[in-house]
Amino acid sequence: MTDRLYYTDAYLTSFEATVLELADGGRRAYLDRTAFYPASGGQPCDRGWLDEIEVVDVVDEGERIAHLLASAVAEGPVRGRIDLPRRFDHMQQHTGQHLLSAILAELFGWQTLSVHFGRESATLDLDAESAGHEQIVAAEIRANEVVVENRPVRVSFEEASTAGGLRKPAARAGTLRIVSIERLDRSACGGTHVQATGEIGSILIRKVERVKQHTRLEFLCGGRAVRAARSDLDLLTRIATLHSALAEEVPALVAAQRAELKQAVAARRELEQELSRYRARELYQAARLRPDGIRVTLVREETGTAERLRPLAQAFGALPRTLFIGVVEDPPTILLASSEDSGIDAGRTLRAELERVGGRGGGSVRLAQGSGKDREGLEAVVGALAAPTG
Repeated sequence: MTDRLYYTDAYLTSFEATVLELADGGRRAYLDRTAFYPASGGQPCDRGWLDEIEVVDVVDEGERIAHLLASAVAEGPVRGRIDLPRRFDHMQQHTGQHLLSAILAELFGWQTLSVHFGRESATLDLDAESAGHEQIVAAEIRANEVVVENRPVRVSFEEASTAGGLRKPAARAGTLRIVSIERLDRSACGGTHVQATGEIGSILIRKVERVKQHTRLEFLCGGRAVRAARSDLDLLTRIATLHSALAEEVPALVAAQRAELKQAVAARRELEQELSRYRARELYQAARLRPDGIRVTLVREETGTAERLRPLAQAFGALPRTLFIGVVEDPPTILLASSEDSGIDAGRTLRAELERVGGRGGGSVRLAQGSGKDREGLEAVVGALAAPTG
């Protein structure tokens, strides 16, 4: 069994221990005691060194903890050193999570379902179908008030059968390690935590999204919150500078430009449709008339996508007894449109012709699109579609 030193002293950054057992050629070490926290409960593991050998991962194996090393170590005495900046960052995030979860439960009755601590941010999944902006702001303000109050954070060991006042009932019996924030929260937890809420630093709720039937909240604490706030402010400042405006003027300015862009896009679309109608009439007059009375036109584009031909295809297909064949050479793509009175099912017809040459395609009765394996196959399809009937 490994004596877990971090249970009683999260600030312990160096310790003496003995390597009792090795595996994986000496790169998986088991110690009699350790200050290294293994990945557990959503919190990442500690990193650091055993003597001068880097500890790259720490794994909880129940009764003992495995230290995965960058190179082999020998059995016997070693000195362990914890990467303190990484450890303290995790302490801030984890204690901040306890505080924030307690505040959300206190203010709105939202219970925390799960927690994940990532490299850049952490998330809470809450049993709330939605969370309004005003609620999130109120929770953030209250959480930072508790931070400033610098309330003590204590660790105790209590029997599950008698431990009361827990925010979430314990799922196991026996001795529980309980982390308490004075006058706010008591939670069974094996993670590393700061000694007082003031050490958490600022708490920033950065994003809220709906995930299935729950709400996911992204938050940052301490140095992470400061770096994110600085990054956000720098971004806003650059945007404001680009528009020669003050930061507080940016939302109204962006809204106005978005409305203008929407109008411009609508106007352009209308012009494109009018141009397509005009060009379609020209093509109609020049189209070859098949014996069955269907006017066929063939339009080719060397590169691009079939989407560029779609408005023209639809405009031509709106004219009486017509068949439009649009071809993009690279990549080999074909577009087929037929008028309602042509008697031609564009989707079925194109799919059948493409299947003969190993291509794929389909669509609606009036408009279809597909692709061939090569240009030769595509030309064969074009020839079949354009061939006179009757």
